[in-house]
Amino acid sequence: MFKKFLAFFLAMALSAAFAAVDVNNATAVELDGIKGIGPVMSGKILTERKQGNFKSWSDFITRVKGIGQVNAEKFSNQGLTVGGTAFKTEAATSKDKPVISTNPIAAPALKAKVDNKAEVKADVKADVKATAKVEPAKPAASASKK
Repeated sequence: MFKKFLAFFLAMALSAAFAAVDVNNATAVELDGIKGIGPVMSGKILTERKQGNFKSWSDFITRVKGIGQVNAEKFSNQGLTVGGTAFKTEAATSKDKPVISTNPIAAPALKAKVDNKAEVKADVKADVKATAKVEPAKPAASASKK
């Protein structure tokens, strides 16, 4: 009987430990229960929440200083939610894909930079060729002239 009671108590404690904590409804104590969120961070969260509920994870990350995507993912893995949703990482990071500008004004400026680099590279190659012309080796003077 005691073992069943102990097993039930442990099961309830574990389920409470992994229970979702919504950032829009959580108290300071509940936020402190998330590993990595201490009294200072929970204070920042509660202060920002007074301005209005967080609409999404990006809103949460933007408004609360000190929380980036890495921390958001860690907190979400521990049960923190924003509006009942867990944090979803972006499918592609900037390391995976190059940044392509869709700004029509910036595109010509970037193209000009690339063209300028090509011109500079061609100029450098021409200078190297001009200064690196190899002269034929002169025969060494013989040391023993008789």
